[in-house]
Amino acid sequence: MMTAVSDVEAAPTMNPSALSGVRFLVTKRIEELDTSATALDEELAAVATRLLELRGAQSAAEASWGALLSVLPAGDVDEIDTAFRTLAKVRADLAATEERQVELGTRLTSIRAEQEVLRAVYRSLDDLLASSAGPANGTARLRDASRQVFQIIEEERMRIARDMHDGPAQSMANLVLQAEIIERLIARDPKMVVSELADFKSGVRSVLDDTRRLIFDLRPMTLDDLGLVPTLRKFVGEFGERNSVNAHLRVVGEEIRMGGGLEQTLFRIVQEALNNARKHAKATNVEVVITFLPTQVSAVIRDDGVGMDVEATEARMDKTRHFGLLTMRERADGDKGKLEIRSQIGKGTEVRATFDL
Repeated sequence: MMTAVSDVEAAPTMNPSALSGVRFLVTKRIEELDTSATALDEELAAVATRLLELRGAQSAAEASWGALLSVLPAGDVDEIDTAFRTLAKVRADLAATEERQVELGTRLTSIRAEQEVLRAVYRSLDDLLASSAGPANGTARLRDASRQVFQIIEEERMRIARDMHDGPAQSMANLVLQAEIIERLIARDPKMVVSELADFKSGVRSVLDDTRRLIFDLRPMTLDDLGLVPTLRKFVGEFGERNSVNAHLRVVGEEIRMGGGLEQTLFRIVQEALNNARKHAKATNVEVVITFLPTQVSAVIRDDGVGMDVEATEARMDKTRHFGLLTMRERADGDKGKLEIRSQIGKGTEVRATFDL
């Protein structure tokens, strides 16, 4: 027994490079399966549409065939033959399409099962790498985390710069041009100046609205003055109007004013979740639920979008540069909260952030 223990203690440690290589291969296989699953989902959707068409065609063909049978032995022979062949073809096509649907469903189920196994393997490899990590590896992880934070900041700056360029900056350039036109019209056609001034005032109001929206996105003043609920009510309403999305806010319990930056954290999580719903989920309906309890506050954001595989998405965040999920998690962790993301492909997404008061 002692010999066996000595043998185990003397066994060589796992090679981190080899583990990383295996993990890379597992990741590639998961990505390949994701691609295959997406293709199967699309084909299944097309097959479902085709089945609806064929079932409609079958109903029409059966009605036509029944009408011809009801007048036998009268009726045109060629017409009866054509109706019979049409019905037989539709039934054959329907049977083949239903068989194809079953085959695709079986393949998709198999892929999903393989993905679950591979993700379990991926998590095990992560644990092995973490257990074999030394101080150098810890430093590398810290650098990776810092790099991600800087990327998030840089992407936010780029977004603000793009919004400023495409919005107020472009509009103000147009206003300058319009002002020059009005100057020339004063001497030539004073009557047209009135109409141009009306357009000019409308343009100024539009620039002012865009600027206020950008300021609100950067730091909503109402958050300090009025609190979380009024700020979210304004943001959710404007989000729905701008993006043609049915978005609404529901408040459960009596609002509690929270200090320590918690209101800002909750607002930013809701903001990021809604932006994700707009950019990635292609949602048409979004609901934000804020629940106040004596010792806890939570925010739930639900959408009916395309959904996602949460584990696979988070596993490839470094490559896709989609840091929305990472940002929300880090904000929740910073205020000692809990963030849960539940989603299934084709069934929407739910983000739940919970904080103790």
